[in-house]
Amino acid sequence: MALTTNPSSLLCVSLIAIVLYFADSQSFIGVNYGQVADNLPSPDATAGLLKSTTIGKVRLYGADPAIIKALANSGIGIVIGAANGDIPSLASNPNSATQWVNSNVLPYYPASNITLITVGNEVMTSGDNGLISQLLPAIQNVQNALNSVSLGGIKVSTVHSMAVLTQSDPPSSGSFDPALQDTLKQLLEFQKDNKSPFTINPYPFFAYQSDPRSETLAFCLFQPNSGRVDSGNGKLYTNMFDAQVDAVHSALGAMGFEEIEIVVAETGWPSRGDNNEIGPSVENAKAYNGNLITHLRSLVGTPLMPAKSIDTYIFGLYDEDLKPGPGSERAFGLYKIDLTVAYDVGLDKSTQKSPSSSPKGRVTPATQWCIPVVGVTDSQLQTNLDYVCSREGIDCKEIQQGGACFEPNTIASHAAYAMNFYYQKFGKNPWNCDFAQTATLTSQNPSYNTCIYPSGST
Repeated sequence: MALTTNPSSLLCVSLIAIVLYFADSQSFIGVNYGQVADNLPSPDATAGLLKSTTIGKVRLYGADPAIIKALANSGIGIVIGAANGDIPSLASNPNSATQWVNSNVLPYYPASNITLITVGNEVMTSGDNGLISQLLPAIQNVQNALNSVSLGGIKVSTVHSMAVLTQSDPPSSGSFDPALQDTLKQLLEFQKDNKSPFTINPYPFFAYQSDPRSETLAFCLFQPNSGRVDSGNGKLYTNMFDAQVDAVHSALGAMGFEEIEIVVAETGWPSRGDNNEIGPSVENAKAYNGNLITHLRSLVGTPLMPAKSIDTYIFGLYDEDLKPGPGSERAFGLYKIDLTVAYDVGLDKSTQKSPSSSPKGRVTPATQWCIPVVGVTDSQLQTNLDYVCSREGIDCKEIQQGGACFEPNTIASHAAYAMNFYYQKFGKNPWNCDFAQTATLTSQNPSYNTCIYPSGST
């Protein structure tokens, strides 16, 4: 049987490919580790907590050596930061940048997986023109310092608030503040040349506070809603997160930098706030963060960037009791200081994987096979079949002519065998049997005659 690729199914194939490749590590899910508090667990305890989760990356606002050391050899990616107050010296003196790298990067390399350095936080919208003018030179000096010690693989960027955009609705009309465009253009040219990401802080929470209608809340929380059609391109948006990210993408495209990767440096929802604040609650925080994580794991992407997942750092790891401002500012934590969940959003590794073996005295989970759901079209199954049989390590000889499972010679039969083969080979996690919602698990063995479907025990 010839296995052909249907060009119209490339989007679906890409989605499946990324889901199956990243399902275990979930490297696109990060968390912000803020420390404006006087009651936080030790770095070692926090490192232990993070290792028990599917969080793949951690963003620090500084470069705390105790935290960086605690995360050594964990495989967790680390973003470290240079503060706004560091920018003048980093910009004016390359030796300051060299000293900063020698102090905050070299002592921990390569055991600690530092992947990105952010120079400054929301500088472009700070109103400090002197600081804004020094931002790019500071970034360039840090990158040059990294290059000089052969660490150019560590990228350097800066973090922006959504206020760098003056137009974001509809997303296709996204554009940067004209007053910032000259400086941004120079910064973006550097980022394009160095392949560093554009990092942004979208907060649907604040969008809801400015428009506190029930339909807006559903749109912000990824809950069922009628959606919003982009009048510029006709694309349907079903959540605010995608709309905000795509507005940034459009703004980058309008300046000729569409290829620059977008990273969400902060997003989140508070679990409580002051009496006069609209939106904070445990229910809303759980809905936003839980549905965001589900959305990222689906790798459906955004309407303008389909079939990929934006690296996203959720704010934050713990509540920070010393932060100024309204009560909500001190209530963004996913975890309590006793290391238990503030509310469960499915980040615990134990909830993501079925055990590969059972400890003595426990019942072994029933063997399961992955099969197509009823009603899936042949074209959808052909997409699955093409994808699986093109993967390295997958041997589809049993469904080729002369193979034990060639008969019946139908797309449905061949796809069922291939989809199950993939599920068994690549982790036997529920998401390994999703195939864009065209597959399901069964405890009934689909083997027949001499056609044996692989299982966990074969």
